[in-house]
Amino acid sequence: MTHRDPHGLRVLVTGASGTFGRAICARLDGLGARVVGLDRLPRVNDPVEVLPCDVTDDDSVRAAVAEAIALLGGLDLLVNNAGVGGPAPAELPPGEQARRQLDVNLLGTWRVTAACVGALVDARGRVVMLASRMAVMQLPLAAAYGASKRAMVAYADALRLEIGTHVGVTCVYPSAVRSPIHDSTAEAGLSLEGLSRYEPLDGVVDTVVRAALSRRARRDLATTRRGAVELFLARHLPALTDRIVARTLAGRVRSGAFADATLAAGVVARHGEGR
Repeated sequence: MTHRDPHGLRVLVTGASGTFGRAICARLDGLGARVVGLDRLPRVNDPVEVLPCDVTDDDSVRAAVAEAIALLGGLDLLVNNAGVGGPAPAELPPGEQARRQLDVNLLGTWRVTAACVGALVDARGRVVMLASRMAVMQLPLAAAYGASKRAMVAYADALRLEIGTHVGVTCVYPSAVRSPIHDSTAEAGLSLEGLSRYEPLDGVVDTVVRAALSRRARRDLATTRRGAVELFLARHLPALTDRIVARTLAGRVRSGAFADATLAAGVVARHGEGR
């Protein structure tokens, strides 16, 4: 058998009321797993039981994780999905949006995982991290998101070295999926349209399930063939990758895509001077 039996698997999913989280919870629940979710704002129509939890608050995390593990009677799988995005040009000082992305995407993941380690070690369980293609291939004008996801992968690497004798740790690298996480970026005039190709949500969920149920934990998993190529290029040919992204950015600037975006004023001006 190449996959673990999902029936009865005790699962905790963060960000469970969001686009990815709801789909992941519903899929694993449908496969027979016992799933509990965590979310800052649970919905009345969530597909599984979702406990209120603010991943930026230590006390909230400790209490919610303890309750979830008690409800499940242990823990076999943690899916770290909670995340936020937003515009954050690298040339500008980090503001509230940047700090929140780092607190939720990196430190929130760290808080929840640390609270789950004991139960995961006891069960010889698994952790699946929802990273991002931007953890390895940075896009412009979104420095905080890329930095938070790259740091999440570094955290996963450290975790794997520390508890990998008993717990598998896998990072999954989606590209862009249409969801509310992009709303604030689009509202700032910094849409990803033209810089990133959107992929279907089902493919991301399929990859998370594959990571969760594979007999042996995979270290890294892309969600599409294109994503696998991008992952390879970014890791092994980073200078070429930078040139590809820079060329794409230049085309977007020339098209006027960022003409009304205050946060992109510096980028637009410098590209204008380079003509």
